[in-house]
Amino acid sequence: MGYAIAFSPCINCGKIFGYNPVSVPSVRVNGVREMVCRRCTEAANPERVRRGLEPIVLLPDAYEPVNESELV
Repeated sequence: MGYAIAFSPCINCGKIFGYNPVSVPSVRVNGVREMVCRRCTEAANPERVRRGLEPIVLLPDAYEPVNESELV
């Protein structure tokens, strides 16, 4: 049994960050799932609420390693 963590740049700020590819927040850009870092997600939530949108819920394991058995 092993664990995995993915790394890529945040679609918003461009900084490289580690995440659980199953539960990390993401947005679709031209049909491609692009990941969003914790800092950008937390910064976006007040603006989303101001606009009447639901805040993005951060799952507890979004930025933690994932058990390899959960990967498809």
